[in-house]
Amino acid sequence: MTMMVKDPGTRIDFEFDWAAAYPGGQAVLASDWSVAPDEEGGVIVIGSAHDLKEVTVTLAGGIAGRVYRVTNRVTMSDGQIDERSMTLRVEER
Repeated sequence: MTMMVKDPGTRIDFEFDWAAAYPGGQAVLASDWSVAPDEEGGVIVIGSAHDLKEVTVTLAGGIAGRVYRVTNRVTMSDGQIDERSMTLRVEER
């Protein structure tokens, strides 16, 4: 799992590349993002996009000193469902 750092006042994009996990030519058909814990003033998803192999999320907010788990769940063209997470630490920078 990847550890990233974010300032509470920034909006930032993160990307996962699913091509290495699915070398057989499968494509991303659907992508959903979640953040835990879901709390007042916490990190929120304000946008997302995907193409056939890459998914992107735009995150905002967060409480300094807190750690969040950001998870991407995808459905692939062959019907497989998979997910990947990263840890996001929020700190004043």
